[in-house]
Amino acid sequence: MKEYLSVGQIINTHGVKGELKVFPLTDDIKRFRKLKNVMVDGSPMNIVWCKIQNDKVILKIEGIDSMEQAEKYKGKYIAVSREDAVKLPKDSYFVTDLIGCRVIDENNIHIGKVKEVIFTGSNDVYWVKNDDNKDIMIPALKSVVVSIDINNREIVIKPLEVWYED
Repeated sequence: MKEYLSVGQIINTHGVKGELKVFPLTDDIKRFRKLKNVMVDGSPMNIVWCKIQNDKVILKIEGIDSMEQAEKYKGKYIAVSREDAVKLPKDSYFVTDLIGCRVIDENNIHIGKVKEVIFTGSNDVYWVKNDDNKDIMIPALKSVVVSIDINNREIVIKPLEVWYED
């Protein structure tokens, strides 16, 4: 498991005093208000203040005091340590922990590896690539997903014959 989890990506500067405009990569944008320390490009940094603007976050980070300095951080990710991350409810997982997990069915037939998680609104969908590089969309429903073992990087699903059709 990754030690640090990305919670946002710096998409631009904001103003002339080194503020950063951040696209949040978290379900709850308000969690940025609680952040004090983050990692940016592998370096620990302290947050001075935070402002929420619609669907973006404006951050003032200690030591970034000009637009020129802020410009260097465009495209970089803001990460928090796993221990500072939000506590997830039971049977919930960070997307980063699901990516790359091996997917097998209850008959131990290898399906593929999770490439991405798609958020549809009603339920998540695991986008899986099989060994033939074909895409398989697996709904993240209790009626389909039997178990998820993050430590062993494995997801077990019920066999659904329709997934094996060409």
